[in-house]
Amino acid sequence: MNIRIHIYLMIGMIMTGGVVHADESIPLTSRTIPEFPVLHSLQHEADAAMDRAYAWLRDQQHEDGYWSNPNFPAITGLAVWAMVRGGEQNEEAIDRAVEYLLSCVRDDGGIYVDPRETRRGGGLSNYNTAIAMVALHQVGRGDLMPVIMRAREFIARSQFLDPDSVHYGGMGYDAGTDRAYADLSNSYIAYEAMRLTESVEDMRETAEPVDLDWNAAVQFVQRIQNLPEFNDRPWVSDSPRNLGGFAYHPDETRAGTYTDEDGVVRFNSHGSMTYAGMLSFIYAEVDRNDPRVRSAADWAIRHWTLEENPGAGREGLFYYYNVLTKGLAAFGQNQFIREDGDLLNWRQEVIEKIVSVQRIEDATGKGYWVNDVGRYWENDPVLVTAYSILALQMALGR
Repeated sequence: MNIRIHIYLMIGMIMTGGVVHADESIPLTSRTIPEFPVLHSLQHEADAAMDRAYAWLRDQQHEDGYWSNPNFPAITGLAVWAMVRGGEQNEEAIDRAVEYLLSCVRDDGGIYVDPRETRRGGGLSNYNTAIAMVALHQVGRGDLMPVIMRAREFIARSQFLDPDSVHYGGMGYDAGTDRAYADLSNSYIAYEAMRLTESVEDMRETAEPVDLDWNAAVQFVQRIQNLPEFNDRPWVSDSPRNLGGFAYHPDETRAGTYTDEDGVVRFNSHGSMTYAGMLSFIYAEVDRNDPRVRSAADWAIRHWTLEENPGAGREGLFYYYNVLTKGLAAFGQNQFIREDGDLLNWRQEVIEKIVSVQRIEDATGKGYWVNDVGRYWENDPVLVTAYSILALQMALGR
């Protein structure tokens, strides 16, 4: 070990009681974590930013309880999720939002709004249901548990389980559109929802709890990773710049392609999808020392940046912050050594970045976040503010 790395490791051990190793990690759902090096002054800045954002969100809520768009309960669900984690579960705003979410519960157990016109993806039923059911679970009211149980049944039925399909084990926007389709973004959100709400199964009176086929989920996720040892898709890249990272779904990347010296088109790895893939493996209880998880973490650190979503520029930047913090928190390592020997304290860097880009209203002093690049709805400040609050909470270990 060179002397520079040794010094940084010693500093990390002094600051944290030891650099946290993956096998010492704690569950993502825990509200307490080992002590980590985030300056108290920065924690206060983050708390002030979130307080401004909570106040701003309350101002944006419609009288009917929803935020932004009544046709997409996931947006309201994300706002509720962020606010409840911030300790506002007894607020009138939360009660009104819950009533709106309950109005979106369908006969099939899903939580979504039927689209006004036929379109690909339908009403984004899986995406909306997964986020809404986590929000209701965060609220914690006993009368919401049966709704969450039925939502779990809906999500479980939506998993593609045709072993002859490349989508086997994954989730799409809407299984009811009669097309085989699954992507990693929808899948990770569904996997997360099932893990974060699994405690309701203790209340289920039937003999068998409702769950996903997690072995199938693992097969789906590894089919999207740039790791030839585990993935035989023809596009898999073994180049050092892509190894361990993830594409978007088994036949598409959103980070561009390149043609190798043999004329084969290879997929580049994508930032937010790499964290989604790593997190999906962890939700499926793949060991954090497994080469699939480790290689994803290695790719993430090799490509560390908060200025863009690697492979996509500023598209989906705040989604990237959100899944990045969840992924690294679940991985369980607070500090990493970069290739150049410098110490990466990801929690502190994330907090500094998100706090620095909050927009504060001059007239009210309230604050929000928005992406000037509107792809993936990130021109909606409610959506982006919810992403940002959740990312700050995860980076703060809450």
